[in-house]
Amino acid sequence: MQTATQRGLEPVKFLIDKTASRFTVQTFATGLLSSFGHNPIIGIRDFAGEVQFVPATYEKAHLRVSLRTADLEILDEMKSDDRKKIEQTMYQDVLEVQRFPEAVYESKDIAIQKLSNDLLLARIAGDLSFHGATQGQSIEVRVTDMGTMLRISGEFSLRQSDYNIKPFSFAGGALRLKDELMFKFEFVARPQE
Repeated sequence: MQTATQRGLEPVKFLIDKTASRFTVQTFATGLLSSFGHNPIIGIRDFAGEVQFVPATYEKAHLRVSLRTADLEILDEMKSDDRKKIEQTMYQDVLEVQRFPEAVYESKDIAIQKLSNDLLLARIAGDLSFHGATQGQSIEVRVTDMGTMLRISGEFSLRQSDYNIKPFSFAGGALRLKDELMFKFEFVARPQE
């Protein structure tokens, strides 16, 4: 039988609630027609994740997030035909979702700084496996520990070329996306039942 002290040293697990969370990718247009286009925002719809740590001390912290590459959606207003063409090109030619259906981020080290009783700053070093390549990716996040729920927010950028992705090009290259993408997230995580 474990004592309360021993139980307090065991990690607890929180699961990301995708219905209460938001995960997006900001793209940046370039090329001859870039002034007419905008910088599309892409919503990541199908993702899952878990966070674990020892309560009170936040030791043994670990984060894992995965997403389905075929479930990305352009959030900007545009004609339905344009949206379909762009999404089809994104799935087939850019992300190659049949060959690379999933992207996964897994932490290797998390350093926690307590800003207040319930607000934390977490510096995460980990690996992002995306489009057949794995690269180190550091992320800084703000975590609000509400006891029965965590709010986790942050952003990070990456270059598509680091993952062997050729940036999206449309209309014969007159409208292209820059190599750099900006990911933003606001996750809600709840204790695993």
